Amino acid sequence: MKTWRYIPFSIHTGAENMALDEAIMLNMPCETNPQPVLRFYGWKPATLSLGYAQSYAKEVVEEECVKAGVDVVRRPTGGRAVLHQYELTYSVVAPEEDDQVNGTIIESYLKISQALLKGFQALGISAEMVAHSGVGKESSAACFDAPSWYELVVDGMKLVGSAQVRKDGMLLQHGSIPLHFDAELLFRLLKFSKPEVRQRFLTGFMQKACALDEVWLNPVSREELEREICIGFQEVMKIEFLPSKLKSAEQVLVPGLVQKYQSSEWTKKR
Repeated sequence: MKTWRYIPFSIHTGAENMALDEAIMLNMPCETNPQPVLRFYGWKPATLSLGYAQSYAKEVVEEECVKAGVDVVRRPTGGRAVLHQYELTYSVVAPEEDDQVNGTIIESYLKISQALLKGFQALGISAEMVAHSGVGKESSAACFDAPSWYELVVDGMKLVGSAQVRKDGMLLQHGSIPLHFDAELLFRLLKFSKPEVRQRFLTGFMQKACALDEVWLNPVSREELEREICIGFQEVMKIEFLPSKLKSAEQVLVPGLVQKYQSSEWTKKR
């Protein structure tokens, strides 16, 4: 049975979280027998993360972020804006050719979503996978505005937002699992042409996205969620976990990457 590294939940700034994910991905090609990594984390302060290709100038209301005490960071992965606040975030880093995650982006999404789904179902959450793109003609800059391939939904409402990037034969996928949503705050942080347009998108968003506290039958703690998702990965992917910390070679990369993710050149002008 194959062994993966498991890095338990810890809380960091947005720049630190993105730096940690990238450090693991950048170091992995240097290892003789690289082990895939599953990491869990939270965010402090609350952070608005932008997809790699999103426009900061066109989509972020900077003064509202400052007023609310919300950081802004740009992810190395694609997708749209996510407000990371009351949630559990996961990341998977693995060689692209690893049996548990190999294939196209859609195929690897499927494999990871199956593991997440197993964890949700063990907690009595009636989640299911969407098997088609749900992005319509009219959608906002918010990630949870529509489900995409093999993301998880409850009664058609998106529950998990995930994004992926590949580099030097390595795969990084991370995703947001909200325990609670402050949708009104999210939409105050994003730009719209008129207040009524913002309200229309907010209303639509609340009909298309959900947090765990809206769909669970019994309250679920962050610790319970992390544990059951780990079990889901073990059962679906036929793996064992080795509790781990960041390796020294990964730690060396982190300070420089934190500077990158804190910089205006990356976040605002990329």
